[in-house]
Amino acid sequence: MAQPPTAARPIATIGFIGLGVMGEPMCGHLARRSGLKVLGCDVNTAPGLRLAEFGVSAASLEDVAKHADLILLSLPDGRAVAGVIAALEPDLVAGQCIVDTSTSSVSLTREIGVRLEAKGILFADAPVARTREAAAKGDLSIMVGASDAVFAHVRPVLETMGSDVTHCGPIGCGQVVKILNNMLVFQHCAALAEAIALGRRNGVPADVLLPTMAKGSGDSFVLRNHGMKAILPGEFPQRAFSTKYAIKDLSYALEMADAAGIDMAAAKLTMARLQEAARQGYGEDYHPVVLKVIDPQ
Repeated sequence: MAQPPTAARPIATIGFIGLGVMGEPMCGHLARRSGLKVLGCDVNTAPGLRLAEFGVSAASLEDVAKHADLILLSLPDGRAVAGVIAALEPDLVAGQCIVDTSTSSVSLTREIGVRLEAKGILFADAPVARTREAAAKGDLSIMVGASDAVFAHVRPVLETMGSDVTHCGPIGCGQVVKILNNMLVFQHCAALAEAIALGRRNGVPADVLLPTMAKGSGDSFVLRNHGMKAILPGEFPQRAFSTKYAIKDLSYALEMADAAGIDMAAAKLTMARLQEAARQGYGEDYHPVVLKVIDPQ
């Protein structure tokens, strides 16, 4: 007979692990808006010092595991997520809840969920979308994979950091939606770069092409943001969404494709271009830098 789901502990203390480009502002909004005690944990001490202004207390992984009722993760990749959860597990008890806001592979996410739930530890994947500016404004889109009960438990916390919190299905479904969203963005950036290259070689510069396409059916979020704000001025800053992170996320999409038996030729071509951009030294640059591979000048 199946065991009834473990009841979630009331949330009085929240742990936030990973105070990077996205995690630091997310943790700040959480501390300011939730009214709850927040413990912050990161290998770098600087974000914690800045967040102390909002009442965030610096903590170790062990402190977070022992004292937080809800633990949020914002980490670079699935390997980091798996490592941190393994470090937390010895001190976790039934009724605690972990929410992974990182982007991780679907298979890993579901493996972690099964393992934790067998111990009575609740789990949700809740990867975030939009830009670092959206994180700073508390305007993220958050895609959640969880049971109905866990989603209801964590939603008020997630709403302190995001303006759109969507329940996408059971564990892993948040990652599916986030990964496919990013796959489309990467492919669209590559298509935009192709259009710019052809326009330039046929007498239409990008500063004419993009604003004009924005008035027609070729308009899109990617054109107005990645195109207008990065590709057009040729600005591909670091500490934005880098080429290496794009490669990581697209690898998760291709992993899903392999498991589903689908040959995604467009995604593979986009991956090849991103990898070439990394080989040319653009791995740390904002991923629309793929323009320099498609249209070297």
